[in-house]
Amino acid sequence: MHRCKLTITTLSASVVFLFAAATGLMAQTTDALGAYSPYSIYGLGQVDMQGSSYNVAMGGLGIATRDFRYINTLNPAAFTARDTLAFMMDFGLYAKNNYLRDERTTAAYNVFNMQNVTISVPITRKNSALVVGISPFSNVGYKFMTKDRDPVLESSIGDIAYQEYGTGGVYQLFAGAAVRLFRHLSIGAQVNFYFGKIERHSDVVFGNTSYNSLYTGWKYRVNCITPKFGLQYEIPLKNPGSSIIVGATYRLGNEMWGDVYRYCIAGSDTTKYEPVRDVKPCMSSDFGVGFSVRPSIKWMIGFDYSYQDWSKWKAPQYDSEFVFDAKVSQQFRLGAEYRPNPNDVRYYMKRVSYRAGLYYDQSYLSLNGYRVVSTGLTLGASFPIYRYFNAISLAVDIGQRGSLKKDLVRETYVNFIININLHDIWFIKFQYD
Repeated sequence: MHRCKLTITTLSASVVFLFAAATGLMAQTTDALGAYSPYSIYGLGQVDMQGSSYNVAMGGLGIATRDFRYINTLNPAAFTARDTLAFMMDFGLYAKNNYLRDERTTAAYNVFNMQNVTISVPITRKNSALVVGISPFSNVGYKFMTKDRDPVLESSIGDIAYQEYGTGGVYQLFAGAAVRLFRHLSIGAQVNFYFGKIERHSDVVFGNTSYNSLYTGWKYRVNCITPKFGLQYEIPLKNPGSSIIVGATYRLGNEMWGDVYRYCIAGSDTTKYEPVRDVKPCMSSDFGVGFSVRPSIKWMIGFDYSYQDWSKWKAPQYDSEFVFDAKVSQQFRLGAEYRPNPNDVRYYMKRVSYRAGLYYDQSYLSLNGYRVVSTGLTLGASFPIYRYFNAISLAVDIGQRGSLKKDLVRETYVNFIININLHDIWFIKFQYD
């Protein structure tokens, strides 16, 4: 009875924590950015690598991976890879460290925020599960300021500063279920609710209070619901614990609803605040395939390919010298995992899971005809703690985005993610209370 009460309390606290996280993620300010990148000026901003540190450490791999120790949210069909009596929860944080360079200047910026909150519970005692969670989908974050150095203006008007900044982002709240059929086939589906606020500001600020500063920009409030489907087929091999897995996912695209406003404020007077009619942003469709091979219980290697069609994006954009077009984006991901001996009772480091990966990400951003591309190397590990499959999982993502060509910016980044993996067993009957 005591254990049942403890489990119910844990589940209730987790649900409250999940919705508190949703509120916290929405509470972004100018100084609490989810990203810092000039490429987040356009579209929905910088689309994050999805998944927890388990996925990120393997280059973002997850369409065809199954592991009952971790919650894999990249394919709904993977929800069945779990202990049928277990309660599971993941909570993650990230730190992004960006170094930016163009032909004239350099800059650096650090960002710290929540990565994800995910909960998984069994539906029945036979090969089915329910998963709910929340995580960032895209982030907008940039700040630029220049001062007018014209001596005539400075002497007659005073200081004049031109500042541009953007904040906000889009987050995904999801709930899904999966079931295993015919022993080796798993299918799953989930509903994604995308929501968020994005603000892009362009201001002229006068140091002399005799002149009214001018504040202009765009405000987006967007929402969207799309379903996502997934399947995985596992082919057992001769060696114990070895298998080949193939997987596929598909997310439907959909038009976002909400409001898009154009505003202009002179001093303390709002001279313009009007909605933009008949123009709405769209969430892209997403198709992905992958496979993984586990020759033994120690090794796993896999490859994923995904494709998103953003070409239907049509929304008012930030005014700049670059012509922005939304294109098809593609991702290629290669990852591997090594566990020396997961059942070793003498040497702790042999129970640690080590991971590595590579990725090539061609984003949906086309600026003056030049595609923005990201490439990177990822590393990580999971360190078991206490009992069952509780662990602390770490991942580091080292990469580069953009180029110095075409007057663009080259970003070099090092991102860190930490996940707390909680695992508990339900419905154990004790002989004595």
